[in-house]
Amino acid sequence: MGKKRPRPRRSFTPEFKAEIVELCQRGDRTLRQVSQDFDLTETAVRDWVKQADLDTGTRTDGLTSSERDELAQLRRENRRLREDVDILKRATLGSKSQGNTLGWGAVTEAFAGPVVQSCGQGVEVGLAV
Repeated sequence: MGKKRPRPRRSFTPEFKAEIVELCQRGDRTLRQVSQDFDLTETAVRDWVKQADLDTGTRTDGLTSSERDELAQLRRENRRLREDVDILKRATLGSKSQGNTLGWGAVTEAFAGPVVQSCGQGVEVGLAV
């Protein structure tokens, strides 16, 4: 018996998924029958039904669609911030080899607060270095 070829990945509209979920929830046909009638995998249909139940509040053992979207956005932001930190670390290490012996900790401590000085007829505000 030969190996079964993997099915090519397909994408479906939210409207189509909602129709399939409705057919499954009506109870006229089993989830297996609906998936076979529309040439879908049972796993995909089961996942769509589960997600619809989570979104409507019928189930509480997972994330709703809006929570999933928020989580994905937060993960993207977290990844971007980690990349920014890595760039700053590399820049700091590079500047050490060019004569900067302060290091990252000393640099952040040096910019701890503003400095106010009186100069002639005015006031000068700057950062402590």
